Amino acid sequence: MLETRELTVNFGGYVAVDRVSCAFAPCTLTAIVGPNGAGKTTYFNLVSGQLAATSGQVWLDGMDVTRLPAPLRTARGLGRAFQLTQLFPRLSVLENVRLAVQARHGGGMNLWRVWLDRQDWIEEARKILATVRLLERLDAPAASLPHGDQRKLEVALLMALEPRVYMFDEPTAGMSVDEVPVVLDLIRALKARRDATILLVEHKMDVVRELADRVVVLHQGRLVAQGEPAEVMASDVVQQAYLGTAPVEQPA
Repeated sequence: MLETRELTVNFGGYVAVDRVSCAFAPCTLTAIVGPNGAGKTTYFNLVSGQLAATSGQVWLDGMDVTRLPAPLRTARGLGRAFQLTQLFPRLSVLENVRLAVQARHGGGMNLWRVWLDRQDWIEEARKILATVRLLERLDAPAASLPHGDQRKLEVALLMALEPRVYMFDEPTAGMSVDEVPVVLDLIRALKARRDATILLVEHKMDVVRELADRVVVLHQGRLVAQGEPAEVMASDVVQQAYLGTAPVEQPA
């Protein structure tokens, strides 16, 4: 469904992502882990189109999308959530989701036309908000929501786009203990539908063990391990990468 081939990006003399080749199968959830500075978010930025690769390729559903900008990758089914929420802060919760529904249906980004002639899109947005438990906040400006609700709203925007690939970059970062289960439940529900590929950057190892079908480990910009969660998390290379007990042997 999604594949990177020798994907690389250089910032001056620093190689942030170094020849990462990795394939992600349809209808699976892959956790991407590694210590701080391993290149996880940079790798996400390359895959989703926020950064241009120095070399290498990104393939989506059999098509080379390496030179496509982020909006065109989104249109082809690649959905991305960020560590910092990306919302329309002055618009209401409902308007945020309605615009995503409207964009998926090819309705452009006109703010007012839909209120008059596409009430079905509004109803679709309301159903998504009910799913993420934000229906009671539908008239509130997005900027007024607490951090946890903003994360839920961002998941709602992704769901409205109906991507074939969901990319979550530390979706529970900055959330309170009470807020975390709601977002994780949403990801569990998406996985249970078995109709999309999910990539998840997450530091909480209990979450990784529970949700992931497969774990990919990055260290110093390179892919150093991948496989089933229990096997990978118990491996020497992961222990070394996280605990710094010895230099990690990197593949040639």
